[in-house]
Amino acid sequence: MKAIIRTEYGTTDVLELTTIDEPTMSDGEVLVRVEAAGLDQGVWHLMTGLPYPVRLAGYGIRRPKNPVLGHDRAGHVVAVGAGVTRVAVGDRAFGTADGTFAEHAVTSEDRLVRTPSNLDVVQAGGLATSAIAALRALRDVADVRPGDRVLVLGASGGVGSAAVQLGKAFGAHVTGVASTGKLALVRSLGADEVIDYTTTDVTHTGRRWDVVLDLAGNRPIRQLRRILEPRGRLVLVGGEEGGKWTGGMGRWLRAALLSLVSRQTLPPLLPGGGVEHLDVLAELAAAGDLFPPIDRTVGLADVPQAIDDLRA
Repeated sequence: MKAIIRTEYGTTDVLELTTIDEPTMSDGEVLVRVEAAGLDQGVWHLMTGLPYPVRLAGYGIRRPKNPVLGHDRAGHVVAVGAGVTRVAVGDRAFGTADGTFAEHAVTSEDRLVRTPSNLDVVQAGGLATSAIAALRALRDVADVRPGDRVLVLGASGGVGSAAVQLGKAFGAHVTGVASTGKLALVRSLGADEVIDYTTTDVTHTGRRWDVVLDLAGNRPIRQLRRILEPRGRLVLVGGEEGGKWTGGMGRWLRAALLSLVSRQTLPPLLPGGGVEHLDVLAELAAAGDLFPPIDRTVGLADVPQAIDDLRA
């Protein structure tokens, strides 16, 4: 099969489109023909191996354990191992796997779910990773309730666009922050209000929110606390600042220390998510409450350029 691989960590220069053997399947696993595979910032981190703790998470210290890049995927189930009950051969399914920038990918059955009929394969292929992060941030960490005022910094990105929709589904009043050219998109996702960060500094408006979801990853925590209610919740998701050793985790650590002496809750969103989150996403998508807005689609050969464009 064709796949995008890398045998060492680095920039997009280490990526290669080549032909490799199809993955083998074991009991409890599912083989999916990949018809769409989403691209998110996590792909860049796994490609570069940065920050270094990423490598300690089981992806390989000196070089990648799995040469195939990619995490999200959607397509048709072509084979199932013994004991698999969640899907059957021929089902449309979406979720995650290790190595999805390829024509086929194998994963355990608890990392996929049947695709709702109202999502096409491209939408489903870009849903899992970003929407799981948004779901965990708003529901599991921030405990968003009906009537909460939620501010989403970075509302036009993958996690942000899902967070706006999920916040509305949970009954919150959602304000989305984005650049001028993306305000219409954020409004179309259901945001009650939008703020253009190129003309308005949200930390100097005098307003406060019950929940602030920071996806941009570049504002000092002291500024974010200024726009939180006294018992508000600030959730830090990811972060592209910092050096090779800590990356965005430096802010996570500072927030954790401040939480010890503050009435405000400042938790980071740690990696995670599972089958229960996928099931919730599928239910919300089927109800018309969640869909990923697609910027564009590219072929496997153009994945390196797409990664560079995403980072830019």
